[in-house]
Amino acid sequence: MKYRLIAVDMDGTLLNSQGRITDKTIAAIHKAVEKGVLFTICTGRPIQGVELYYDVLDTDAPVITYNGAMIVMGRSREILYKQDLDPGDARDVLEWGKKLNTTVIAWSDNKLYANELNDRVHDYKKLSLVEPILITDEDELINNGVTKFLWYDDADRIRHFQEVLADKLSEGVTYCTSKPTFLEFFNSKVSKAVAMEKIGEHFSIRREEMVAIGDGFNDLSMIEYAGLGVAMGNAPEEIKKRAGYVTLSNDDDGIAYFIDEFF
Repeated sequence: MKYRLIAVDMDGTLLNSQGRITDKTIAAIHKAVEKGVLFTICTGRPIQGVELYYDVLDTDAPVITYNGAMIVMGRSREILYKQDLDPGDARDVLEWGKKLNTTVIAWSDNKLYANELNDRVHDYKKLSLVEPILITDEDELINNGVTKFLWYDDADRIRHFQEVLADKLSEGVTYCTSKPTFLEFFNSKVSKAVAMEKIGEHFSIRREEMVAIGDGFNDLSMIEYAGLGVAMGNAPEEIKKRAGYVTLSNDDDGIAYFIDEFF
């Protein structure tokens, strides 16, 4: 099988433990692109959180952001696909966040909003590299479309929130932790696998011609969707068992090793 697309997760996959893409990995990716392979990053981050690494790779391709809620062309910023929360669901998440007295962060139109500009929001600003905007008109925010909400709180309170919300939100909302202190909310239709399907439709690439590489449980949908699902050596055993191939760890240039083996 000739593979035409490689989709890779960022943290723990494309990036090593120092948050860098090694020269060896960059060279391997360039080799695959020169052979006509479409290389795409697939991450929970917004596009602003990818730009630095995208410039390092020096290639133009679609980027799957917000865990699949939006696909953006890297250089032109053209949005190929977007799946916001339903307005009613967005309002419920916002209201529950206020009721539980937590820090509510919202991504809308690739802009960062928050219900208060506290220390947690300024800490999140350092991660996202985006200046936060205070929510002053909730109706306007919701009507413009919310791609994802993120609640930022102490880890024990985040665990408590998950118990509280067990039967409070509609089936149109899915939520999970991305860090022990982050609880993220998306439209239930969102997944990295769905985003790969949309890229396939846009670029006329069949599922069987795709490779997906990741290390986390939020990568499982694309690992199982792709013609070849690849787990990093640093991935949990359950993910390795469900992948078609296991490469080296992110600190051992696992992506470069895979490309050298298959391309």
